[in-house]
Amino acid sequence: MSLNHMENMPLSHSSPQGAQRTSWKQWVLYSTIIILLLLCSFGTLILTFLPLKTANETCVAKFGPLPSKWQMTSPEPPCVNEIADWQLRILQNGLYLIYGQVDPNTAYEGAAPFEVRLYKNEDIIQTLTSNSEIQNVGGTYELHAGDTINLKFNSEHQVLKNNTYWGILLLANPQFIS
Repeated sequence: MSLNHMENMPLSHSSPQGAQRTSWKQWVLYSTIIILLLLCSFGTLILTFLPLKTANETCVAKFGPLPSKWQMTSPEPPCVNEIADWQLRILQNGLYLIYGQVDPNTAYEGAAPFEVRLYKNEDIIQTLTSNSEIQNVGGTYELHAGDTINLKFNSEHQVLKNNTYWGILLLANPQFIS
């Protein structure tokens, strides 16, 4: 008896010739794509029904460079209130852009290390420690009525106040549909 005829026999049952079976890798890929599309659609629906309403009127406050006082362009009712130099109280909930520039005094030789801090209430939200170059301060923050924002220096003589300023701009008010 010869075993030659066994050499050409397949070891397992296969699909008909020309038909391809999808592998588990393709199934995972297609499933992932479908899930991502569903998540994107869901996110679009959320943004459609819970939009951020841009501020109707410009609300801006800027302090500095010295000699200066707060310069405000504010609608009625105002969005911010001056508490002191370098400090504001937020009066309207919203998305705010805080911006500014800090110019270090490179001639300062006091004992205190250079440090400029941006505070929201009692929490530090940004710290600048490089005294070798002009630095930008700020970012986009969600703020609520009653929050206080201020810029503090480790020592008043560490910055050149004639070239240091900061300000705030109301970008949008959240409007939720009930």
